[in-house]
Amino acid sequence: MALIESEEHKALRSAVAALGKRHGREFDREALWAEAAKLGYLGVNLPEAYGGGGGGIAELSIVLEELGAAGCPLLMMVVSPAICGTVIARFGTDAQKQHWLPGLADGTLTMAFGITEPDAGSNSHRITTTARRDPDTGDWLLTGRKVFISGVDIADATLIVGRTEDARTGTLKPCLFIVPRDAPGFARRKIDMELHAVEKQFELTLDDVRLPAEALVGDEDAGLLQLFAGLNPERIMTAAFAIGMGRYALARAVEYARDRTVWKTPIGAHQAIAHPLAQAHIDLELARLMMQKAAHLYDAGDDVGAGEAANMAKYAAGEACVRAVDQAVHTLGGNGLTREFGLASLITAARVARIAPVSREMILNYVSHQTLGLPKSY
Repeated sequence: MALIESEEHKALRSAVAALGKRHGREFDREALWAEAAKLGYLGVNLPEAYGGGGGGIAELSIVLEELGAAGCPLLMMVVSPAICGTVIARFGTDAQKQHWLPGLADGTLTMAFGITEPDAGSNSHRITTTARRDPDTGDWLLTGRKVFISGVDIADATLIVGRTEDARTGTLKPCLFIVPRDAPGFARRKIDMELHAVEKQFELTLDDVRLPAEALVGDEDAGLLQLFAGLNPERIMTAAFAIGMGRYALARAVEYARDRTVWKTPIGAHQAIAHPLAQAHIDLELARLMMQKAAHLYDAGDDVGAGEAANMAKYAAGEACVRAVDQAVHTLGGNGLTREFGLASLITAARVARIAPVSREMILNYVSHQTLGLPKSY
């Protein structure tokens, strides 16, 4: 793994930054999504045979980070090309790849991802969404509930994590199903969020949703392998989302600290202002290094190594983002809470990276158990 970005990655970063600058903080999601797709950025991680760029999560994370740094992150990039596109590319049937991957790559199709349940947040072993076979037709019947699922209203389908009925014995055997948006029995309810975001959050209800046998993605018994094929990219992309947001907030604060003069000098000349901003920059750069390591390991096929690094990257980026946003708001004082400067809304948004898709405490549990070999407390 090279510690210095390649010329190709630098060029990609520069081009995406220019795209983000054109759209800016008051961006139109559909317009930005369409232009990013046209330029090949949405599908940069997907196979060339299906219209993608033939790259990996390393390239896709650059795209999301730079859009975030410009103030216009596309949250559905975490879900549609990173999670769903990766899972289908690795485990989907030829028909599934032919149907979904070209559309995910060019932005004409979008997929949501449904794993979290009301009674199974961090503990995915408690997932109760079940799939059973209709013995007469071979169809699958899905029943269950999901919560905090992003962008279901704008997605053509949702990749739902369920489990086969015989997994009720206690052994988790997650199965992945493509559920079309208009499938009978598939209902959604928008969750009223304080969080200001373009993409909305939904609670889903699956009431004997009938799906053809070919709706199953991959092997019914592949279990955690297929699930984490999507969850590791999710953690890496969440890190990119957080780093981009932190960079955006920091840039606004630095600009303000250079210009704002109290008494005789700009406030940025005072160490009480300058040092916390410098620390925020250092934290974001360190988080990016871990994110790049995680993306490298994942793209190289090291799922185990990528799991550890992706969790660490997500943790580091979430913490760095929260601190950067907090310091940015504090640097601006009262102006940091005004709509004019656009930082106050990030106070809530920054915490998302600490909470989702897995809490920082669960990441610390993972590192304690998997890396340090300490006993479990649960």
